[in-house]
Amino acid sequence: MKKLVMIGNGMAGVRTIEEILKLEPEQFEITIFGEEPYPNYNRIKLSNILQGDVHFDDIIINPLEWYKDNHIQLYTGEAVVKIDTKAKKVFSDQGREVQYDELIIATGSKAIILPIPGANKQGVTGFRDIKDCELMIKLANQYKKAAVIGGGLLGLEAARGLLNLGMKVDVVHLMPHLMERQLDHVAASMLKAELEAQGMNFLMEKETVEILGDERVIGLRFKDGSQIEADLVVMALGIRSNTEVAKNSGIYVNRGIVVNDYMETNVPHVYAVGECAEHREIVYGLVAPLYEQAKVLANHICGKETEPYKGSVTGTQLKVAGVDLFSAGEIHEDSTTKSIMVHNEYEGIYKKVLIRKNRIVGIVLYGDTKDSTRLFRMLTKQEDISGMTSVSILHSECSGAGNTGDDVASMPDDELICGCNGVTKGVIVEAIKTKGLTTLDQVSQCTNAGRSCGRCKPLVASILSHTLGNQFNEKAASKTSICGCTTLSREEVIEEIKTKGLTSVKEVMNVLEWNNEEGCTKCRPAINYYLGMIYMDHGMDDRDSRLVNEKMHANIQKDGTYSVVPRMYGGVTTAKDLKKIAEVAEKYHVPLVKLTGGQRIGLFGVKKEDLPSIWKDLDMPSGYAYGKTLRTVKTCVGSQFCRYGTQDSMALGIELEKKFERLDTPHKVKMGVSACPRNCSEAGIKDIGFVGIDGGWEIYVGGNGGVDLRPADLLCTVKTKEEVMEITGAYLQYYRETANYLERTSKWLERVGLKHVQEVLADKEMRKALNERLDKTLKKYVDPWNEAIQSKEIQDKYYMKHTIKVGE
Repeated sequence: MKKLVMIGNGMAGVRTIEEILKLEPEQFEITIFGEEPYPNYNRIKLSNILQGDVHFDDIIINPLEWYKDNHIQLYTGEAVVKIDTKAKKVFSDQGREVQYDELIIATGSKAIILPIPGANKQGVTGFRDIKDCELMIKLANQYKKAAVIGGGLLGLEAARGLLNLGMKVDVVHLMPHLMERQLDHVAASMLKAELEAQGMNFLMEKETVEILGDERVIGLRFKDGSQIEADLVVMALGIRSNTEVAKNSGIYVNRGIVVNDYMETNVPHVYAVGECAEHREIVYGLVAPLYEQAKVLANHICGKETEPYKGSVTGTQLKVAGVDLFSAGEIHEDSTTKSIMVHNEYEGIYKKVLIRKNRIVGIVLYGDTKDSTRLFRMLTKQEDISGMTSVSILHSECSGAGNTGDDVASMPDDELICGCNGVTKGVIVEAIKTKGLTTLDQVSQCTNAGRSCGRCKPLVASILSHTLGNQFNEKAASKTSICGCTTLSREEVIEEIKTKGLTSVKEVMNVLEWNNEEGCTKCRPAINYYLGMIYMDHGMDDRDSRLVNEKMHANIQKDGTYSVVPRMYGGVTTAKDLKKIAEVAEKYHVPLVKLTGGQRIGLFGVKKEDLPSIWKDLDMPSGYAYGKTLRTVKTCVGSQFCRYGTQDSMALGIELEKKFERLDTPHKVKMGVSACPRNCSEAGIKDIGFVGIDGGWEIYVGGNGGVDLRPADLLCTVKTKEEVMEITGAYLQYYRETANYLERTSKWLERVGLKHVQEVLADKEMRKALNERLDKTLKKYVDPWNEAIQSKEIQDKYYMKHTIKVGE
């Protein structure tokens, strides 16, 4: 088996691997190095994270388990620093040395940082990866004034996100109008006016020459001598190909790593793909051409005949701060072009099509992009439009999301539907017909249409409706299957388990005719959870179907070591337990002992082979810091010690944690108990929070203190601890029974509605039934962590005999 090594774990590179696995799944032993400590994620949606629309988990394209399922060795948080092209080896910054037969360089790009005084100060960042987003979110909680340098797409998306985070935002742009590469001055002026109405302030034709401050930024100074205050500076000026490792290893580099039409570099058996590659003097930054490159490279490297990559005509379909934009080709008129324009100021719509010699050569659409697909096809196909009127060019009944069956029927098969992934109408129709697809989710999983930015999904749904005709079921088509292995939704799987009496993960997949008989890393844990939720007293658990951190009873870290977090009920500990933790840390040379945000002590940097012995020596319950269960109950010192405390928060916190620990839930659950409205335990941003008041407790639900910050809603007010336990038990069980697997309580509550949950819990009989089912479930949790850690079979299977790779 040939050894294939890829440097880079981004969208273009991993798409290449996906294509290779489709063609020749057994041909290569694959190793991937990723400089970031994450699996492959959708970089297009970073702005959605910043704007609070999605969580990081929502933008992961291939989870860590995908690498394991495809026998891929993944090294996260590890960069390749040298390539020996003669010995055919790569060397990482961790001292790792890996041999290759074929090498793909997919190192992507880096944010351009202005080489000006102060660029290295604290509070200055680019906008390129998860780390940048996390820094901006953190600083937005501490400071209020932000400056974004760059009025292009990235800059405007960053500015919109910072506005959402409550910051005052100045956008600094060198040019006279925004997005000058995609928009003409009319469209740019309309966009600027809209964004100003949203709260952005623009400083146009300003050149930044210095970032002010001592250790951290306090402002910007411009070439004209003016200054502004800023606590955070985001540089969003564009990207630069990441070519250092190639250049230092003797591979030919110009602006990017120079490749031919088959993505080959000047060195045999070394390829480059994505934003790091330069093809015919062009470096592409949009995802569509990168995926075209990936397909060509995959075919070539697998020895398949393939058309060469000849370059891409790019169209940019954007959604900036709620405004739809599309741009392709030329955007400015000259003496050889004629333009057709519509400028509707009242409705905020602008359309311009540039024509040369009866061919469309440029498109600018603002506010209404429904015709972008059709116009872009006409541009790329160089269709003769001499027989068309200006009205028929600008407007068509075949116009995107509002398509009827007749409209879709009039589209040619080569009409590009998903620009990000290069998927045409013909490919979608063929997949629907030959593979029996009936839902939008299935079409997306099968063809990749809608998998990236998702803006084409309404059009894909119209094609699905037209193709199926009378067989189309709108309700069924919109359902989401639990994964690509089945067409069944969560509700259907649960119903089938109940009616057919299915009792194991394997049985569910066999009886319900899973497409992939082994399932995948998305459906196996979900089925395992649903079985446990349905069979309340069923003590058996399919550990092979658990997420890997749950199997290991520890969190894998980016360097391949693990963290161990023992349980500390309500954040309360004893000298005896502290001594045990200290002795274990010394005995096993634990590199980091840290107080966690959940009021516990974590041991970080633990070797995999030491995990069983560490748990045995600790002789403490697992804190389940890795599990989809109750993680922590954070408490203040309460009425026992605090002069403001009105209730005994520690006692309630400990009772809650002891009752609900180990309970399997759709996602992690965190609680907080504060003895008074001063809320020192942050109960207002927990999944369930309790605030002591005179004569009772307020119960808050649906909070989230992570990236997707959400304040909790007041569920109810009760008088006694017994009522707290009753309401909490019923609430948890209702969440367990109705939430999707991996759906946080915050998202679940928004979906089902606070009022609905309040009505359910107001029913005394319903509360009683929910608690009875919960109590029955709790009886089956008899030290499973202890059994898992100390069982010889489990030790052999998960700790000793198997080499657990980073990414498992």
